[in-house]
Amino acid sequence: MRVILNGELIQLPEHVVFISDVLKHYEIHNRVVIVEVNGEIVNKVEHQSTRLSDKDRIEIVHFVGGG
Repeated sequence: MRVILNGELIQLPEHVVFISDVLKHYEIHNRVVIVEVNGEIVNKVEHQSTRLSDKDRIEIVHFVGGG
């Protein structure tokens, strides 16, 4: 499946189907993140049930500590 992730067209592996899979694939599943799919924010509870489709636009923002 090909999606636009943070403005970049990427090919996801076949096993990546849900938002939670994307977060695990990029090893950010343990971080505090905000995920938006096609302009709609998806809350954390829905990450495991929100199935992605070809050409979806995904924005992932995670917070970084520091000063």
